[in-house]
Amino acid sequence: MKRSTLSMLVLFLALWFAFSGPAAANVTKFTFWTFIPQHARFFDVMAEKWNELHPDRPVELESSVMPYDDMHNKLQIALQSGVGAPDICDIEISRFPNYLMGVPQLMPLNAYFEAYIDDIVPSRLGIYSKDGNMYGAPTHVGATMAFYYVEILESAGIDYREIKTWDDFAEAGRKLKQVHPDKFMGIAETSAAWTVTAMLAQQGTDLVSEDERPLINTPEMLRAVTTMQNMVKEGIMTTCPDGQPDTEGGKGFIDQGNVACVIMPQWFMSRFVDEMPSMYQKMAIAPMPVFEEGMPRSVGLGGTGTVVTNFASNKELAGEFVAYAKLSEDANRMIWEDMGFDPCNTALWTDREMTHNPENRYNQYFLTNAFDVLLEIKDEIMMVRSTSISPTINQYLTTVMLNELFEDLLDPAEVLENAQYDIENQIF
Repeated sequence: MKRSTLSMLVLFLALWFAFSGPAAANVTKFTFWTFIPQHARFFDVMAEKWNELHPDRPVELESSVMPYDDMHNKLQIALQSGVGAPDICDIEISRFPNYLMGVPQLMPLNAYFEAYIDDIVPSRLGIYSKDGNMYGAPTHVGATMAFYYVEILESAGIDYREIKTWDDFAEAGRKLKQVHPDKFMGIAETSAAWTVTAMLAQQGTDLVSEDERPLINTPEMLRAVTTMQNMVKEGIMTTCPDGQPDTEGGKGFIDQGNVACVIMPQWFMSRFVDEMPSMYQKMAIAPMPVFEEGMPRSVGLGGTGTVVTNFASNKELAGEFVAYAKLSEDANRMIWEDMGFDPCNTALWTDREMTHNPENRYNQYFLTNAFDVLLEIKDEIMMVRSTSISPTINQYLTTVMLNELFEDLLDPAEVLENAQYDIENQIF
C-alpha cells in the first residue's frame, strides 16, 4: 500500500472514531438556568467530574445566567405554557413555593436522591418538597454569621470577639463612630430581610406560623425592628445602595470599607472573595450577636433548589446528574472548595484536610476559619419555614415594610400593624 494511501486511511479512521466514538455519540446537552454566576461555574465543574465518572453517558451544559426576577418570571411562564422551559434550573428558596402550587411542573427526584439523603441535613431537603416528593436539590445550609472588618474595629479599640449581644454590638458601634464618624457598624436591609429573620429565629419565631399564617405584628418582630431602627437613628446602622449586601451596590459599599460588620449567611463568603478584593485578609468570621446570651446564634438563610423540569430532554439522566452534582460527597466538597458554601453534608465539617486546607482561597482570604465557627454553632442553626405564603410576605417586607422602618423611620408599632393587615388581605 502506498504511503499516501495509508496516511489517508489513518486519517479516515481517526476522524471516524472522533465523530462516531461512544463518547461523542452519547453526549446529552442540557440547558441550565441560574441567577448566580458562581452556580454556573460550579455546574460546569461538576459536569466535568460527571463525565470522568460516566464516559458512556457524558453531559454538556448550556448555562444561562439571568437577573433574579427575569429568570424566575421567565421560568414561570415557560412552565405554565409548556414552551421554552430549561432542562435544569435553580429556583431561589423564597420563590420555590410558587412552583409547587397545583400540580408542579417539576420532576420528583426522590429516586435519584435516595443514595445520598442519609448524609444531608433533612431540613434542607424538606424546604423543596411537597406531599412526600422532593423536587429540588439544596446547595448549602446557609448558616448566618457575622463578618467583621477587623482592621477598622481595632483602630477604634474594639475586639469583635467580645461582641456577644446586640447591646454589645450597639456599644461597639458608638465607639466606632467616635473614631470614624463616617463609618457604620452594620447594615439595615430594606430589599432583603436577612438580619430581621435572624433576629426572629433567635427568639424562637418566624415569619410564618405552623398553620401558615403571617407572623408580622408580633412582640418578637417589634423587638427586632425597633432594635435595628434605634441603631439607624443613632448612626450605628445604615441602609446601603440597592438595599442589602448581596447586590452590586451593597458589595461596592462594603468593599469601600464603610461597614464594620456584615450579618449574612456563610455563602456570602464567595461574594467577598470574588467581588470585594479590598477586604482581603481584613475580615474575620464569628457567631452573630443575640439579644440574650444562650439564644441560638444562627439560622439557615437563603438557598436555591436545583430542579429538573417536566420538559427535560432526558429526565432520567438529568435527575441522576443533578443528584450527583448537588448531593454527592464530590459535590459537597466542591460546594465548599469552589463556592465557599457550607455543605449540607455536615460530616465533612470535621474533615480538616478539606476545611483547613491552606491552599483554599477562602481560607486565605479570611482571618478566621469558617468551619471552626460552624462547629461552634452547629446545634444552634435554626431553620425558617418556606410555604405558599412566603413569597407574598417577602415581597411586602422588601418593598414596603423595611423601607418604612429604616428609610422613613416610621413608628414600628404602626408599621407592623399595617403590614399584618395588608399581607393578610393579599393572602386571604
